[in-house]
Amino acid sequence: MSGKVLVIDDEKQIADIIKFNLEKEGYTVQTANDGQEGIDKVHQWNPDLVILDIMMPKKDGFQVLKEIRVKYHFPVIMLTAKEEEVDKILGLELGADDYVVKPFSMRELIARVKANIRRINFSNQEAANELIVSGELSIDVNKYEVKKNGTIVELTLREYELLRFLASSSNQVFSREQLLEEVWGYEYYGDIRTVDVTVRRLREKIEDDKGEFKYILTKRGVGYYFRRG
Repeated sequence: MSGKVLVIDDEKQIADIIKFNLEKEGYTVQTANDGQEGIDKVHQWNPDLVILDIMMPKKDGFQVLKEIRVKYHFPVIMLTAKEEEVDKILGLELGADDYVVKPFSMRELIARVKANIRRINFSNQEAANELIVSGELSIDVNKYEVKKNGTIVELTLREYELLRFLASSSNQVFSREQLLEEVWGYEYYGDIRTVDVTVRRLREKIEDDKGEFKYILTKRGVGYYFRRG
């Protein structure tokens, strides 16, 4: 495995331990010990993935995540100090791709990092000249690009992968558990509401604001599907 990972955590000992273990796996790793330093290093270094703590001085993890998502779409794994549902949901709402609860298993964290970076590499290397078109929406698989009415829609990695997966199997209904397995791609320890949050964010970006959904529909009691029109 290779890739650039930025660890943003004010507990230097934890950041250094994560750095040490990821470097053993072949990653290039930098650390930052407060939110502002983390933002500065994101701009300077443009990492492939960020591991981001929530409770930090200067800028907390939520503030950092907001600033990251203005420009960057690489995966972000949030570190939460306690298993607070509100922290998880807020992080996902702001565009986090994953989260790990402290104290965590280093093996689990490394597995999350590998899975997220593997998906980036797979998407970037995918040799497909596929264009999925539905109404005003187009998904260019080769360019890793989504447009609505010709305007690029800015999506996070997870949002894009979920949309592409559903659109590639249009009109097929998938349960939340199936989507966790197929899109997140590994045993996910989070709540299945993670899927609901990601779907909601996607709808905000691709659906018209008319109270009715055109692309991602819900099959009550079953799951979600993409309707190609």
